Amino acid sequence: MELLAISINETAKALGIGRSSVYTLLKSGRLDAIKIGRRTLLTTESIKRLAQSRHTA
Repeated sequence: MELLAISINETAKALGIGRSSVYTLLKSGRLDAIKIGRRTLLTTESIKRLAQSRHTA
């Protein structure tokens, strides 16, 4: 089963950027997040979409 959402740290590793950059992308709306309790998880769909847009740019 494919993951639907991953943590901030996992997202930063996957994209090769820092945690603060992930939070900046969240605030700008380029990444989508869901809150489960105190955890913030980013949707893998939005991460793929961001990676695709960076690849084609």
